[in-house]
Amino acid sequence: MSGAQGARNGILSLTIRDKAVLYAAYMPFIKDGGLFVPTTKPYKVGDEVFMLLTLMDEPEKLPIAGKVVWITPRGAQSNRAAGVGVQFVGGDGIANKKIESYLAGILESDKPTHTM
Repeated sequence: MSGAQGARNGILSLTIRDKAVLYAAYMPFIKDGGLFVPTTKPYKVGDEVFMLLTLMDEPEKLPIAGKVVWITPRGAQSNRAAGVGVQFVGGDGIANKKIESYLAGILESDKPTHTM
């Protein structure tokens, strides 16, 4: 992977087994979709990451290339969880399609999420 000078690469592993958790982590307002990943590791906006995502009871992990587009630092207001928002980049959109099928009917909810 190539990136901006000083950008760090990282591997993030995320398992989501509950629709409410998936709803809170999903970022549909980002082009090609994205997920909030709780982490205390230091990242910068623009860092390239690779995510292994396990959704619900699916046996296979989804490999997703991504880019950090959001950072919630430790100690953020409103007791928000520390972590990063990862935009899905490249690929065929399979992760985004699977997430949206799991969240069908609740994407328009007004419930708060980790990001908005």
